Amino acid sequence: MTTDINFRGASFDQSAPSIRECPPESGTEVAFAGRSNAGKSSAINALTHNSKLARTSKTPGRTQLINFFRLSEHQRLVDLPGYGYAKVGREMKEQWQRNLSEYLQQRECLQGMVLMMDIRHPLQEFDTTMINWAVEVEMPVHILLTKADKLKRGPATNTLMAVRKQMQEAGVDDLVTAQCFSSLKRTGVDELKAKLTEWLTLEPEEPEAAEAE
Repeated sequence: MTTDINFRGASFDQSAPSIRECPPESGTEVAFAGRSNAGKSSAINALTHNSKLARTSKTPGRTQLINFFRLSEHQRLVDLPGYGYAKVGREMKEQWQRNLSEYLQQRECLQGMVLMMDIRHPLQEFDTTMINWAVEVEMPVHILLTKADKLKRGPATNTLMAVRKQMQEAGVDDLVTAQCFSSLKRTGVDELKAKLTEWLTLEPEEPEAAEAE
């Protein structure tokens, strides 16, 4: 059974430079990831009807922290550092990559990842890396093909079908779903809300049950 989530009530909770500074492992959370120019902050703002919630920058790649937004006492959205675009040194990029990998693979209350890609340039190298990290720990991924308003409906649909086909051919379509999305036109917001509600209202696993025998 699912319950409605008040996305409009989202508020900033805290920032963390690594998994060690993240909030306590409780409740459920969903992470938003993507290249720094994929429209990640804009998508979070469109979802929450709050243009100032997630900071958007004219210089992509500025956000180097894991940012947590509270939906309720037990539900959070997480804005992960953007990747692949910022003009920073190799050492900083490698540190970001380690933090992202560690968070995705070790955060127990993480229920899924929304992976944003510009619909005109889907499945870049690091996008595939993110998907592989998630699949390794059997975590579901929902791809948002952002900036769908930049393409006409036909080409946008063709791109969506091509991405879904690639996931099917890779044998990960049971974990990876995809949709078109536009923050500007608010295309796909309801579909995204439905996916997030599905994930965030999952009952937490109870390890004691498995050990009872």
